[in-house]
Amino acid sequence: MTETRIGDVGRLAWLPASRVTKWLVVGFWLVVLAVSFGPAGKLQGALNNDAASWLPENAQSTQVAKELEAFQSRNEAPAVLVYERADGVTAADLHAVAGHVTAFNAMEPVRKDAVGPIPSEDGKAIQVIVPMDIGEDGWENLPETTDELRAIAADRPDGLSMHVTGPIGFGADSSEAFSGIDGKLLYAAMAVVIFILLITYRSPILWLIPLISAGTALMVAQAVIYYLADSDTLTVNAQSSAILTVIVFGAGTDYALLLVARYREELRRHEDRHEAMAFALHRAGPAIVASGATVIAGMLCLLVATMSSTKGLGPVAAIGIGVGLLVMLSLLPALLVVLGRWIFWPVRPTFGSVDHTRDGVWARIGARIARAPRRTWVVTSVVLAVATLGVLQLNATGLQNKDAFYTTPESVVGEEVLARHFPAGSGSPVLVIANTPAAGAVADRLESVEGVSSVADPVARNGRSLVQTTLADAPDSDAAGDTVDRIRAAIGEVDGADAIAGGDTAARVDTLRASDDDNLRTIPLILGVVLLILILLLRAVTAPLLLIGTVVLSFGAAMGISALVFRHVFGFAGADPSLPLFVFVFLVALGIDYNIFLMTRVHEESKEIGTQRGALVGLAATGGVITSAGLVLAGTFAVLATMPIVAFAEVGFAVGLGVLLDTLIVRSVLVTALNLDVGGRMWWPSRLSRKDAELAAAAEEAERGAEAAEAERELTAARSH
Repeated sequence: MTETRIGDVGRLAWLPASRVTKWLVVGFWLVVLAVSFGPAGKLQGALNNDAASWLPENAQSTQVAKELEAFQSRNEAPAVLVYERADGVTAADLHAVAGHVTAFNAMEPVRKDAVGPIPSEDGKAIQVIVPMDIGEDGWENLPETTDELRAIAADRPDGLSMHVTGPIGFGADSSEAFSGIDGKLLYAAMAVVIFILLITYRSPILWLIPLISAGTALMVAQAVIYYLADSDTLTVNAQSSAILTVIVFGAGTDYALLLVARYREELRRHEDRHEAMAFALHRAGPAIVASGATVIAGMLCLLVATMSSTKGLGPVAAIGIGVGLLVMLSLLPALLVVLGRWIFWPVRPTFGSVDHTRDGVWARIGARIARAPRRTWVVTSVVLAVATLGVLQLNATGLQNKDAFYTTPESVVGEEVLARHFPAGSGSPVLVIANTPAAGAVADRLESVEGVSSVADPVARNGRSLVQTTLADAPDSDAAGDTVDRIRAAIGEVDGADAIAGGDTAARVDTLRASDDDNLRTIPLILGVVLLILILLLRAVTAPLLLIGTVVLSFGAAMGISALVFRHVFGFAGADPSLPLFVFVFLVALGIDYNIFLMTRVHEESKEIGTQRGALVGLAATGGVITSAGLVLAGTFAVLATMPIVAFAEVGFAVGLGVLLDTLIVRSVLVTALNLDVGGRMWWPSRLSRKDAELAAAAEEAERGAEAAEAERELTAARSH
């Protein structure tokens, strides 16, 4: 390796590519992997799934959750058991349920006596409310807790049904849905990645290297996040942990595909594989780094969100992308160089062999677009804009408990039974906390609020009093949310009360409003950050503005089509209010990757042959790998649909669809057509925009000269015969 070559490609590019340091890089990551194995396995135990880890920090429901510790354990929640006999409960039924209550009170998590049996006014049901202190780690153990409740209640008269619902019941069903989530998502993501890599590389061996690298990145990222979560530096919940798996595998494999494609290209130009990798890193590395930086910056924008779950996702995803970037730019190239050209078997890229990407399918697609580029981008933009109108069908106002799962779990059935015979808000009251001297006045005001079924006597602790208020409507209904607003308005008028309202229904109200606020606050910030990165990368203004416009159009179309599919195909009742923000951040931050991959290659080629010819070369050279990358990312997000939770399925479907639109239509058709139509003005105000015509003319002249020389050689050869 000559010093001139080292200077040509940069010293960092040689680090994982040289004959000596490649072994040091592999050894370094083996040590890091060994150190990370233990902490990564502990991440699930460090997850914080308390309500406070999801709620807005300054919301009244969050404040109530904190003050509630003076009245009960922060980990206390009620299990609501509802018994039903269609033709009316009997004395034997009441006697049996009373025996159950005695057994419930003897359970280890029950620190206060259960309330009940409470017969319904219509005489067809019995309710028992069992307050349970589930402990710090009790969320994961709720299914076992509810199983114990069912085992106790199993000894009951024939014909008397029983269901466990309320916060404990819904918590148990959610816990079961999340059970083993990381393993399920990991295996599903691996299966998708392996399948697509096998198709892309057509090699029975090569796919292992990106997969090993992505697995290393995930384990190291999980270890880093565990240490931050364990030290209370970072709040991590089940949602962010699940998305971490998907995003590291999806984005990491994307970076691997781009680097391997450029390495294969350089192997045809360089006899020494070490030199080929150094040049591949030098040329593809900036695009990969810019892509990773864009994703990291976009994810960190979530720190301005008010929802704690959204805010926590930002740094978790940013760490995952950052670690993935380091692994794919060091371990992956080092492994490829260590193993040599045989890893591409059976289609080894030999030195001097022909690269068929220049005359492949994407070259032919580019040629068709070049016939009428303006008509192509106008028609494509109109079609995408029309698809965006489907957003009008999106009901992102939250999902009720009965609509949150694909199936109908027992807690939902129990809630429906409870609503038939009791005030629908039973077992999930609104919790009002006020100054003790004004607590009586607060209770009186609550009695007069429309939608309130009953008000319990105030309970005083340390100058503050708790007033539990049962609502007439189901706790997750819009009507109950309206009642919470009326409650807050009423108690706010009591002088000296300093009253606040919380509980499950209030938390739902606060979540909906905070999510709407986050959408308005975070989306413009992400757009601004991504635009700035593109301007710095491409040293232009026109191209970044057009690229941002295409990605926004892609997002709108994805959301519009998804909204129609959710409502008319899947039959979903609505969507989580955070859906637009999550889809936006993933599509803009991750979807812009493909535009970066394409446009950096177009920019590179434009310096030699002009923008219009460079656009066709760039599409031909990157079309296959970017399509494969898009399929990987879409597939890994689609695995979120394997969870029986509607909100996750909606995110996975919308992001997967958006990535496919961005890969197959926006990047390949729309952006290429804009490049061809706008030409050198894409790079305004840089010097390249002014030199574009000269470069194109020079390249055309050189091509004519080469063709003339080839014709002369053929003529000479013919004469010699």
